[in-house]
Amino acid sequence: MTLSPSRKGRGEGSSEGNDDIMCRSIIKFGHAVCGMLISVAVVFQFGGCALQRDVVSIKSDLSQRVSAQNKSTKKVEADLKAHAKKWDKDEKRIRATQAELRSQLRQLQEEIRSLRGQSEQTIHLFDTSRKSGSQDIARANTKRIHRIEAYLGMEPAEERSVSARKSGERAKTEPSKKLTGDRLYTAAKELFDKGNYDTARSRFLRFLKENPKSENADNAQFWIGETYYHQKWYEKAILEYQKVIEKYPKTNKVPSALLKQGLAFSKIGDKGNARLILKELVRKFPKSTETQIAEKKLSGMK
Repeated sequence: MTLSPSRKGRGEGSSEGNDDIMCRSIIKFGHAVCGMLISVAVVFQFGGCALQRDVVSIKSDLSQRVSAQNKSTKKVEADLKAHAKKWDKDEKRIRATQAELRSQLRQLQEEIRSLRGQSEQTIHLFDTSRKSGSQDIARANTKRIHRIEAYLGMEPAEERSVSARKSGERAKTEPSKKLTGDRLYTAAKELFDKGNYDTARSRFLRFLKENPKSENADNAQFWIGETYYHQKWYEKAILEYQKVIEKYPKTNKVPSALLKQGLAFSKIGDKGNARLILKELVRKFPKSTETQIAEKKLSGMK
C-alpha cells in the first residue's frame, strides 16, 4: 500500500523536529557543563593562589623561628664553652693550690717534729742544769747576802731571828697604838708617797710586826726595800728585797723585788750579780712587765 504524500511529509517533518530538539538540548547541556568546568577551574585557580600564599607565609614563619632557635642554640653553646674554659682554669688553679697547701702542710709537720725534738732535748738539758743551777744560785745569794751583811756590820740572819723573837716578846707588853691593820698600811704608804721615807719605813715595820699574815704583808716588805732604795742605801735595799723573795715566793711582788734587787746591785757597781738576778727574773717571769724592763737593762750592760 502506497502512502499518500501528505502523510509521508508529515512523518519526516516530525522526525526532524525531534532531532532538532535533541540537538538543542545537547548544546544547552554542553554549555552548562562548560560553564561548570569554567567555574570549577576558576575556583581551583583562585583557591590555589590562596593556598600558595599560606604555604609561603608558613614557610617564612618557620624559617624565622628556626633562625632564632639556631641563634639561641649557638649562644648557649658559646656560653657553655666559655664556662667550660673557666671551669678548667678554676680546676687547674684549685689543684695547684691544693698541691701547694699539701706541700706547706708537710713542711709544717716536719718543722713541728723538729721543734718537738728540740723542745724535749731542751727540757732535758734544762732539768739537768736547773738542779745544779738552782743550788748554785742559792749558794751565790747566801754568799752575797753575807757579804752585804758584813759590809754593813749587820748581824747574821740567825741572830736577827733570835733578836726578832725577843723584840716580839717585848712588844706584847707594850700598849697597842691607835692605827691598826689596813689603816696602818695606808698611812705608811701615804708617808712613802710624800717622800717621808724614815717614818714610812717605821710604819711598815710596825704593820708587819702586828699583821704578819696580812694580804699586804708582801707589799709592806717591798716598800721597806723601796725606802732604802730611794735613800740610795742600796745594800740595805737588796737585803729587804731578798726578804720579799724568800718570805713571799708565790706573790706578785717577787718580780718587782728581783728587778729592784738587780738594779740595786747595778747601782753599787756589781754588774755580775745584777746580770745574774735580772736573768733569773726573765727566766722565771717571762711575761711580766718587770721582765721587759730587765731585758732592756741587760741589753745595755756591757
